[in-house]
Amino acid sequence: MEGLRPTPVPSAFEIRELFAGMLGREVEWDGNAKRVDPLDGATVAMYVDDLGNLAAVALADVPLTARAGSAIALMPPMGAESAVKDGLISPAMFDNMAEILNVAASMFNKSDTPHLKLQETFAPRETLPADVNDLCLLQGSRIDGALEIQGYGSGRISVVVAY
Repeated sequence: MEGLRPTPVPSAFEIRELFAGMLGREVEWDGNAKRVDPLDGATVAMYVDDLGNLAAVALADVPLTARAGSAIALMPPMGAESAVKDGLISPAMFDNMAEILNVAASMFNKSDTPHLKLQETFAPRETLPADVNDLCLLQGSRIDGALEIQGYGSGRISVVVAY
């Protein structure tokens, strides 16, 4: 771990490019969205370093989980809208978003920073471990925004890095 820089917060460009690349669709970033609160329901990804220490979290609100989770599998947008309206995502939507968040670990890994990997993904309204919940609520070292997915609509994402 000698000589490593702290893990940087991913840029809006990196997040947008990740989603656009995985979904094979145009994705727009809006940096004016409020942060994702796990209490409102969010898919939460927990990233750890090689020693197993909590290093970052990513939170996707229910609309983003439903819409991105549907878009990646080419599921009809109507199903995503129904999930957003009901506030309930299907297991397939959750699994698809978990896969996107697994690949998202690549945003943290630079040649001179600690290697991070996805350790666990929590479903909306699932009880979070205390350290994960605390990191989700951290004020600094974060980026919050909304992603507008072509043909599916928008949802909010927050990415927080522990320093």
